[in-house]
Amino acid sequence: MVDVEPDWPAPDGVRAVTTTRKSGNLATHVGDNPVAVKKNRENLQNRLGLPHDPWWLNQVHKTAVVELPAESQIAEADGSWTSMRGVVCAVLTADCMPIIVTNRLGDRIAAIHAGWRGLAAGIIEQGVSKFQNDGDELMVWLGPSIGQHSYEIGDEVREIFCRHSEEAEEMFVPSDGGRWLASMTGLARQQLQQLGIYSVYGGEWDTFTDSERFFSYRRDENTGRLATLIWLE
Repeated sequence: MVDVEPDWPAPDGVRAVTTTRKSGNLATHVGDNPVAVKKNRENLQNRLGLPHDPWWLNQVHKTAVVELPAESQIAEADGSWTSMRGVVCAVLTADCMPIIVTNRLGDRIAAIHAGWRGLAAGIIEQGVSKFQNDGDELMVWLGPSIGQHSYEIGDEVREIFCRHSEEAEEMFVPSDGGRWLASMTGLARQQLQQLGIYSVYGGEWDTFTDSERFFSYRRDENTGRLATLIWLE
């Protein structure tokens, strides 16, 4: 499998994909040879027949979601959205959750990078706010991220989520030494439902345990990044 293709009922003209290790590292900030990364990106664009270079972001684990095209070629943000055809939204991940969003008309899209900090700070709400639609008119796909049985966190992280929502307690399972196993996909689904969005797909992978297909920062520390892309044809 070269790519993971979202299994969701997106309208015709909405294209999306998440790469695997077979596409190589697609990030420029992880110490890889810049020439190799450039080649990997070129190969990806040619293989998928992308209409334009993806808009790569400088991801900082916050909540900014920028409209594309943007003034800066590399904007500091953790999400992007567009209504323009041929503009490719992109996020890079290696355990964090890539989230893509579209509406049932298929005339607007968004890509979001969600680690625990972004989830806790409201990155999903920020991304969804870019759509002038009610929740039942939106659909979301959760891409490959670290699974609950692989994601151990401390009590301080759990408390951040539980302060925002009592329901979040359901997404943490006790582990050894007073620590917890956190469900990133479960937390994302809860937040989406609180926004009235129930058409949520994906979320069945674990980047940590599936070393053949996915990069994982928690597993390998110094590692590559997968790309999740979405665009309007």
